[in-house]
Amino acid sequence: MTKKESIQYIQRVVGADPDGILGNETLTKFQCHFGVPTKAMTAQFWGNLVHESGDFSIVVEDMRYTTVRALRKTWPSRFTSDALAEQYLRQPEKLGNFVYDNRMGNGKGEGYKYRGRGWMQLTGKEMYALFSKWIGEDCVSNPDLVATKYPLESAVFMFNQKRLWNLVQTVSDEDIKVIRTRVNGGLIGIEKVIPLVKQFYNMIK
Repeated sequence: MTKKESIQYIQRVVGADPDGILGNETLTKFQCHFGVPTKAMTAQFWGNLVHESGDFSIVVEDMRYTTVRALRKTWPSRFTSDALAEQYLRQPEKLGNFVYDNRMGNGKGEGYKYRGRGWMQLTGKEMYALFSKWIGEDCVSNPDLVATKYPLESAVFMFNQKRLWNLVQTVSDEDIKVIRTRVNGGLIGIEKVIPLVKQFYNMIK
């Protein structure tokens, strides 16, 4: 989907006019549709989603690495030598199985199948199963649905699972850092997320 098509999909989900413009109407309809408790948390969600998804461009985790440096930076504990990392370059399925097999509910040979999908990268068979129950459709048998049909809903589900909706009450820098750490596991990208969150907050009337 293009960015405009992505926004129109969001608007159809929440019942807003599908004009392809992400503004006050869409954000307030989103808040009502999903029962988000505050304007601040609506902004926190969208700031993180836009950053995590590369402005709606990323719906599937890219497991195709072409350099040792990038691979070791992403999984430093898994790739402790250049020689090991070289064995997984340009082999996305082999890499996915190596880093995700036998964890997060995955069995042997299932890591790549249940790699990250959706705008906040739902990852692991266990999470796919929980999301399937929440959304009412089998995304374990067909995990691509998370990317093609439910990129927004899976992101909302991730916020639910992490219990983020009532964690903070403002869009102060400190509160944004709290949510960012829960979403990302650290503060990667915080310099971009802070202005995004505040931008979305100011859009909501």
